[in-house]
Amino acid sequence: MTALDLLAPENPALHPVDSALAKVRRISVAIFAASVAAAATVAAFLFTIWAGLLWIVCLCGYVWMHWLIGRQVRAHRYLEGEDDFIVASGRWWRSVTVVPYGRIQFIDVDEGPLLRMYGLATLKLNTASATSDAEVHGLRRQDALELRARLSQRAHDRMAGL
Repeated sequence: MTALDLLAPENPALHPVDSALAKVRRISVAIFAASVAAAATVAAFLFTIWAGLLWIVCLCGYVWMHWLIGRQVRAHRYLEGEDDFIVASGRWWRSVTVVPYGRIQFIDVDEGPLLRMYGLATLKLNTASATSDAEVHGLRRQDALELRARLSQRAHDRMAGL
């Protein structure tokens, strides 16, 4: 039996999140970049700073983030194991969080305006230790609610057995 390689960013055994998460994050970055570009333009007129350079920096930063977000979203994955829940993310700095079901204290499902517009939600697992909390971003809303119910039941069953 081969071991599950959780450090492989696109491991097929791990469930990927919805690709619409990349659109939501790119929209957020675009809003931020537009506000920085507007501030740079105002600063250029008020303080006679060369606006072109600031605009190029904003554009390069946006292009970089656009590319990076796609890679990050494709690497963000999760797995419901027999005894624990696993969240893996990152490509350059890979992070794998394993949360035993018996350690889960409560589970949140959050959605902001952009996530709601795309029918997505974020599932947050909370434990007594702040270092073992886990988040799965970019789940379809219904999938997040169903996953929350399953994880809550598993956590309840594990806690009852203690």
